[in-house]
Amino acid sequence: MVLDTHVLLWWLSASANLPARARKALGAAIARGPVTLSAISIFEIATGVRRGRIELRQPLEDWFRDLVRLPEIHIAPVSAVIAAHAAGVDENVHGDPADRIILATASVLCLPLATADEKLRSSKLTSLAW
Repeated sequence: MVLDTHVLLWWLSASANLPARARKALGAAIARGPVTLSAISIFEIATGVRRGRIELRQPLEDWFRDLVRLPEIHIAPVSAVIAAHAAGVDENVHGDPADRIILATASVLCLPLATADEKLRSSKLTSLAW
């Protein structure tokens, strides 16, 4: 499965915002192997921290170092194929470029998407993890 940025943050912080059914689906996916995170999520998190919209329990550099060491997470690069696919996503689906890249990552890799974003959930470009 591909995690949307907020799902990663909710999961890592054990937030109550992550629904029980999502937590169960995530646990089942991790039991089969690592889940995927688009590299664009790192950019989103770093930008959110810099702008004061996201607070982490440790400095960003330490948080990132710990993230990349997690065996449960595979960070997928934004390849040329994913970038081209994201550029072709109808803006009515989502106008946020990062969300379009996350959606394209799931679509290109043929993986379900874990997201609470209603615009992404309404897309028919990939299946949903829950």
